[in-house]
Amino acid sequence: MEHVVLIAAIGENLELGKKNQLIWHLKDDLKFFKEKTMGHDIIMGYQTFCSLPKLLPGRKHIVLTHRNINFPEGVIVCHSLDEVKAYIKSQKKDCYIIGGASVYREMLDDCEKMYLTKIEASDKEADAYFPNFLESEFEMRTLAEHQENNICYKHLEYVRKKR
Repeated sequence: MEHVVLIAAIGENLELGKKNQLIWHLKDDLKFFKEKTMGHDIIMGYQTFCSLPKLLPGRKHIVLTHRNINFPEGVIVCHSLDEVKAYIKSQKKDCYIIGGASVYREMLDDCEKMYLTKIEASDKEADAYFPNFLESEFEMRTLAEHQENNICYKHLEYVRKKR
C-alpha cells in the first residue's frame, strides 16, 4: 500500500520496548523520529498512544483500538485494520506507523519504506519486539551512524523492491 512508512528503534534482537516504554532514550534518535514524522499522520495502537507524554505537535494522531473511550480532541480513532487502511488510502501523503509491535506486524506487508534505528545493544527484559522481515525484499541504505551514552546505533532506510 503506497504511503505506508514504518519507523522504529530496535535492538540487536528486534527489541522495541518493555513495560510500554522505550528501552533506549537516545537524543539524536528522538530528533530523527521528529524530523521524519513532522507534518505527517502517525498511526499507532492504543498502548503506544498511552506511552506518549503528550500529543506530538505538528502531527495528526490516528489510534487503532477496539476500545470505546474518549480521546483528546483531534485524535482520529480507527476500530479495525480495514479502517486504518482505508484512511491511509484516502491520504495523499506518507502515513507513519509508530507502534506498537502488533501494529507493525499487521502493517509490515503493506509498507513501502521503513526507517529503522538499529541499536547495537540488547535487553533481556524486553516484552515487545519488531516483526521479523526479509531484508532481501528491501534496498537498505545507511543514513547516519551515531554513538550516544556508550551505545552505537545506525539510522537505516529500507525501500521495498518492486514486487
